[in-house]
Amino acid sequence: MPLRKVIISGGGTGGHIFPAIAIANKIKEKYPDAEILFVGAEGKMEMEKVPKAGYEIVGLPIRGLQRKLTFKNFAVPFKLIQSLMRSKKIVKSFKPDVAIGVGGYASAAVVRVAAKKKVPTMVQEQNSYPGITNKWLAKKAKVICVAYDNLDRFFDKAKIVKTGNPVRTEVVQIAGKKEAAFKHFGLNPTKKTVLIIGGSLGARTLNESLKMHVKELIEKDIQVIWQCGKVYLQNLKPFVEELNSENIYLSDFVYKMDLAYAAADVIVSRAGAMSVSEVCLIGKPVILVPSPNVSEDHQTKNAMALVDVDAAVLVKDVDAREQLVSQIIKVIENEEQCKSLSENILKLGIADAPDRILNEIEKIVK
Repeated sequence: MPLRKVIISGGGTGGHIFPAIAIANKIKEKYPDAEILFVGAEGKMEMEKVPKAGYEIVGLPIRGLQRKLTFKNFAVPFKLIQSLMRSKKIVKSFKPDVAIGVGGYASAAVVRVAAKKKVPTMVQEQNSYPGITNKWLAKKAKVICVAYDNLDRFFDKAKIVKTGNPVRTEVVQIAGKKEAAFKHFGLNPTKKTVLIIGGSLGARTLNESLKMHVKELIEKDIQVIWQCGKVYLQNLKPFVEELNSENIYLSDFVYKMDLAYAAADVIVSRAGAMSVSEVCLIGKPVILVPSPNVSEDHQTKNAMALVDVDAAVLVKDVDAREQLVSQIIKVIENEEQCKSLSENILKLGIADAPDRILNEIEKIVK
């Protein structure tokens, strides 16, 4: 039975949106005539990213509770009721064959409504520790696609399928790009190079850690591709200019991530689900600095899934200012450790995640 109509819902962060788009792309590849409707939260980044990827999106007024006491929390129940009513209309008029929730508040309303209307539903969980929405939706879902082991603590074991996270394929295809990479960043291909990525907005801890100790990397003749985030660029640009070192490439955002990965000998990253899934496919030595500012500390749990099998090195956020740069030097200079980390992390990568997820979608629709 071909897929005709699919609802994909969720968002709030790139970690939810990019897998959702990758799933949609895979569906379109096999079923070009399929209609795909995204449902997101008004004012969130999916409302901009999804249309850019070529898909239609409908926004719900849904909001989550703020952690601190604020008047905005009083509006939450009303926004939820509004969102449920709007979701009923969407499901009734669109008549989907399947509804997929990728996490984030928007998926709570529409996927739950779809399940009540006997539409088969799927949950795609990117992290090693699931969010509240996916835990709630999983109870009614036909299948739960996961990227990590041991999630039967949270979900019904019979519904779990390990598919991996669908990543942006153009980003992880790095073979044969090393020469072009060094040319792009204006760096020397004979020198050791470290890539620092703090997510699309940058990461204060990584920026401060580097600012404090980057001279140690320059002294060791180690090159740095430093993605700092828009907010931090103004402060860091004069600092880097004053260093006057040909070993540093500073940018608020790296648009050619495939080239950045291709140039790197060691990668330093936060431990968001999608970053972790990408580096598992890249297969280079990785130092993870989990963000402490996330729900249920799930980035530390993502990182530990790699660290426990000697596939990554962990530096805690609280220790990064003192330890990160010395740890970079230690890893980059230890060829044996680099080889071992690379081999172990490659074992965790799942390259065909979109195919596996589509296979599960087809099963529940049949």
